[in-house]
Amino acid sequence: MLFAQRLQFLQSNVFADMDRAKAKALAAGRQLIDLSLGSSDLPAEAHAIEAIAQSLYDPSTHGYLLFHGTQAFRQAAAVWYEQRFGIPVNPETEVIPLIGSQEGTAHLPLAVLNPGDFALLLDPGYPSHAGGVYLASGQIYPMPLRAENGFLPVFADIPTPVLAQARMMVLSYPHNPTSAIAPLSFFQEAVAFCQQHNLVLVHDFPYVDLVFEEVGDRGQGTGDRENSSLAPSILQADPEKSVSIEFFTLSKSYNMGGFRIGFGIGNVELIRALRQVKAAVDFNQYRGILNGAIAALTGSQEGVKKTVATFRQRRDVFVNALHRIAWQVPTPKATMYVWAKLPEPWSQDSIRFCTQLVESTGVAVSPGAGFGKFGEGYVRFALVHEPDILETAVQRIAEFL
Repeated sequence: MLFAQRLQFLQSNVFADMDRAKAKALAAGRQLIDLSLGSSDLPAEAHAIEAIAQSLYDPSTHGYLLFHGTQAFRQAAAVWYEQRFGIPVNPETEVIPLIGSQEGTAHLPLAVLNPGDFALLLDPGYPSHAGGVYLASGQIYPMPLRAENGFLPVFADIPTPVLAQARMMVLSYPHNPTSAIAPLSFFQEAVAFCQQHNLVLVHDFPYVDLVFEEVGDRGQGTGDRENSSLAPSILQADPEKSVSIEFFTLSKSYNMGGFRIGFGIGNVELIRALRQVKAAVDFNQYRGILNGAIAALTGSQEGVKKTVATFRQRRDVFVNALHRIAWQVPTPKATMYVWAKLPEPWSQDSIRFCTQLVESTGVAVSPGAGFGKFGEGYVRFALVHEPDILETAVQRIAEFL
């Protein structure tokens, strides 16, 4: 049986290899502590769950849901954004519901790229960003992220021939996996660069709330949000939405990852193009899930603050524990991850380190190589367990080392 050539780029999956290693550890009787997946262990808020529960008994929610039927959700998303960043959003033309932000980054290349066109992606970066480009038969130019540059790409290093064939750039800050934060001045530079080179600018923004320290350089008119640590939005650098689209999810701030609900906000033409792709692939989610999302976005935000405080505490516990075993890692300012440079003799073989660690100790972490060439030499820890379990994980890591 013959398959499309584009699938060749999707065959290698480090995380599938890690799943096999985890299964092997479980079969050997290891007690698994899984720090490899960024799936929150915290519950969704009760008012969001109640809105979904009530919807189940409403027969009008049981049918297909087309774009017009998502109006209330789009309006809630627009208000949510405006309150945080002070930029007006038209819910009819500048908002699109998504099955998580991953749907946006995976499907938008189908609307933007012709076969052979380049997409400029962060390296290391989230794997679905590359998957969407490959499905669109595009080419990837990896923009290296190095610690000495604050894990920000250097646009001047992109070769001119690549730029001539490039059609889009994908950014994502606060960043998975490095946990780096980008200041507003960097986004302003990115917008100017994309305007100059006629590039679509995509910003994947799942960790908008998971920021632990004041960011600074946020610009003016950023809404009435009390949290001064709010990360900047790409649309603050492009308030006219000339080249930009931004993707959000309720998976992190609201602990609704399993509900698969997110949205995109941005350029009218990009929203329209993504709607065309989405219409060919699927309808929208069950209306009850959107009702739950509306409740989350419009209701009390105390749960978001508790989530941020929880991950801040876990970060401090885990980083201090690593320091006690002489594994010196920087303290992340955002996200639910710790990005750690591997000690010798593992410094250039993150996959071997991770597979042997889980097989020997039951502690599963993500190899940096799974996020791109420039992720090699690092591992990513996801802080998705209570502090005592994180302490136990570090004890096992110490024994392994």
